[in-house]
Amino acid sequence: MAAHRKARQRPLSGHTARTAATIALAGAATATGFDGTSHAEPQLTPTQVKAKVDTLYQEAEVATEKYDGAKEKADAAEKQLNTLRDEAARRTEKLNSARDSLGYVAAAQYRSGGIDPAVQLMLSDDPERYLDGAEFADRVGHRQTAAVALVRQQLREIEQLRGAAHIELTSLKSRQAELGRQKKTINGKLDQARRLLATLPPQQRAQVVGGTADGTGRASRSSTAARGALAAPVSSAAASDAPNSRAAAAVSYAYQKLGSPYVWGATGPNAFDCSGLVQAAYNSAGVSLPRTTYAQINAGQRVSRDELRPGDLVFFYSGISHVGIYVGDGQMIHAPNPTAPVRLAPIDQMPFAGATRVV
Repeated sequence: MAAHRKARQRPLSGHTARTAATIALAGAATATGFDGTSHAEPQLTPTQVKAKVDTLYQEAEVATEKYDGAKEKADAAEKQLNTLRDEAARRTEKLNSARDSLGYVAAAQYRSGGIDPAVQLMLSDDPERYLDGAEFADRVGHRQTAAVALVRQQLREIEQLRGAAHIELTSLKSRQAELGRQKKTINGKLDQARRLLATLPPQQRAQVVGGTADGTGRASRSSTAARGALAAPVSSAAASDAPNSRAAAAVSYAYQKLGSPYVWGATGPNAFDCSGLVQAAYNSAGVSLPRTTYAQINAGQRVSRDELRPGDLVFFYSGISHVGIYVGDGQMIHAPNPTAPVRLAPIDQMPFAGATRVV
């Protein structure tokens, strides 16, 4: 059978080449526009930018709550690790004292012409192995047996402490890795939001982020002062309607923090994230609350939306990723996002998920 041969490509003739060039140019014109410029991405409207930015901030807040939870656990693991290490150091010091006491016995017995087996504990590179010898237990006196038993117990306790410390160290490293992952997620979402906002002119950007002139969300000194002048009487009225003195104190604290910047992971006294503000407000009232929104919702008695009173905690979104402090008249004080300071807002501006009264 004859082998198939690939047909040789002939160079284009002048007419054919011109035809091909015309087709190529026509295709290019279709792809880029007849004016020779490429199509730009359609400019998003301020409403579309706001919708995308709000979604990014909500996703960042979910990651922030996870970060806060991981940090709380990492801090606890680090504290426990330090406690275990300190205890191991104290036990080691006691062990050394006990072994020194046996050393004195060894010296005395050596001077008297014999070395008691108890002394050999001090001379052994592996005391635990030596203590396992049945012969040793048979030959020592009651006093030395008690001393050696104490050393043996202390050895075991130190090993247990070291094992527990190793577990806590592993836990700490895991929590720190989780912190890194959530931090990367948060910064990624916030960077995307900043890039979207940067596509808008300053006036439209200010409208999107809530009326701040520079788009940063920081309140001016004059507006902060104005809010401060109004906060005292409003705060007093809200506090008087609170169900208890702790809630009243938390409401007063929240009013004092109006205008404070949002910083993710912050718990005050000068900057907050949403759950950080709630925790700080109740801490000022002598109540210790968990760090995260999904733990705070279980830190009191659940109440319905119709039963809300000042000081109640109001939660939003299906993942319980945002929280504010209710202050009455359908309003709350919350730390919204990096473009907006701590401020008053209606509770119906976000999907309501539940409420809790701290008792």
